[in-house]
Amino acid sequence: MEEKRSDKKLRLWEAAALLALSLALCAGVWAQARQEAISAPLLRLHVVAASDSAYEQALKLRVRDAVLDCLSPLLEGAEDAQEARARIGGNLEAVTAAAEAAAEGRQVRVSLGRELFPTRQYEGFRLPAGEYESLRVVLGQGEGHNWWCIVFPPLCVSAAQAEEQLQETMGPDELRIIRDGEGYELRFRLVELWGELQNLLH
Repeated sequence: MEEKRSDKKLRLWEAAALLALSLALCAGVWAQARQEAISAPLLRLHVVAASDSAYEQALKLRVRDAVLDCLSPLLEGAEDAQEARARIGGNLEAVTAAAEAAAEGRQVRVSLGRELFPTRQYEGFRLPAGEYESLRVVLGQGEGHNWWCIVFPPLCVSAAQAEEQLQETMGPDELRIIRDGEGYELRFRLVELWGELQNLLH
């Protein structure tokens, strides 16, 4: 009799563990899909300073401004992130030249690809941690603090313009998630945790 009770308890624990695993897998699949839906329409800019000295940090911002000045006419009229990526990819030499002109002799490395980002707060919304398409500009040894922005849609602008661009680019569910809409905090946290897990595994 005692053995039967033990077997029954074991089966209950196994069922509970299986249910917990199933729920975790479902949450993971949902979070991955939401993270991809949030990141797909975006193209981020990531500028990394040579060091954390005040001069290098100020130089990083000057390089950022030069890169944004180069990108502005290049991306004008781009319909989506895929087109924006293609335009930048076809003009990486021009982007690199703009960065080098402002870098005061520092080595400049410019690349375009997928990159893992932490959660980032912007005015009016947050982007969860995860993988995003990114134009990366590294100065010197790249050992200083970095600077992020979103170049497509062009959100390195005023809050009002950013709001309008987001509405045109993202689906309503994704907008509610990144804006902390009522009842969406848990959804944001699930997507954020999924992105943080990706960052840890890489």
